[in-house]
Amino acid sequence: MEKQQIYDKIREALIEDFELDPEKVVPEARLYEDLNLDSIDAVDLIVKLKTFIPRNIDPEVFKSMRTLQDVVDGINDLAQGTEEKK
Repeated sequence: MEKQQIYDKIREALIEDFELDPEKVVPEARLYEDLNLDSIDAVDLIVKLKTFIPRNIDPEVFKSMRTLQDVVDGINDLAQGTEEKK
């Protein structure tokens, strides 16, 4: 899966499942500050992302993701099998 496809799927999930304004769901949007996601929303998003990625997302790694682009990059790394070990 390419980065654009990953971005499109995450963006669609954020807009549909979290009822976010499409204009706010941009790559540089900060998850907690701009999109107002809380810890439960983050867990829900991780569960949603599991449906289209080959491996589990480490919650500790997800916590370090601050923007939508960080999430896209992290998912891409997982898909490519190049996840950084923290």
